[in-house]
Amino acid sequence: MELREWATRILSASTLEEKLLDREQLTDHDPGPPLLWKEPVRPPGMGFKKRTKKEKLPPLHEHREADKRAICLHRFAGHELLAVEIMAYALLAFPKAPPHLRKGIANTLREEQGHVKLYMARMEEMGLKFGDLPLYRHFWSHVEFLTSPIKYISVMSLTFEMANLDFAPYYGASFEKYGDTKSSALMAQILKDEIAHVSFGWNWLKKLKGETEMWDAWKGNLTPLLIPKRAKGAIFQEDNRQRAGVSEAFIEKLKAY
Repeated sequence: MELREWATRILSASTLEEKLLDREQLTDHDPGPPLLWKEPVRPPGMGFKKRTKKEKLPPLHEHREADKRAICLHRFAGHELLAVEIMAYALLAFPKAPPHLRKGIANTLREEQGHVKLYMARMEEMGLKFGDLPLYRHFWSHVEFLTSPIKYISVMSLTFEMANLDFAPYYGASFEKYGDTKSSALMAQILKDEIAHVSFGWNWLKKLKGETEMWDAWKGNLTPLLIPKRAKGAIFQEDNRQRAGVSEAFIEKLKAY
């Protein structure tokens, strides 16, 4: 299957099965012209809802309750589904991007599909089905500003995914504290994959930035809705960024921001 067809099917899918469709053999012989989507099609009951101030993630002290941990996993699964759709969007929006960049986005998309499936399986063990709770536009609000591959890399790989280098171990440690080793192990797997995704973005920013410094190139390609602080969580994990190959100079600027 061509990447173009695969991405189109993901964005136009009205079932989760189709959203999470994987193909062992993917080709990119005919990327076609740019194709932009205002919004992905969603399965019934899984459309974007407007989040209220009350709909916050359960605080750490509530993680002793399994249903509160499941709520966290549901929110994270929603983020992963958004990532799947935005990566499909990038494949359609940037047909002239370097072939290896497009292949890397496709590989990352597959891993994000796997993350959704992992979250779904764990939630169902905890009595919660994906889609039982509201899902939000969140990352998709930034898509209209992703007008080039370097903007995509800066926003997805080096902001939202980089923030997960903090959030995944933060929640994983809390789940572990309350004896939920399965959910903690899931967060550890997510962290491992996100480190690789940030590394992918970091290496491509180097290639696409020209003579601009890494920090300036990244910051200059964020959307108007973002500030650098969105690339980190409550507890800054410097070592995870080092594992991803991020430079000390960049880490120090982000840590101090």
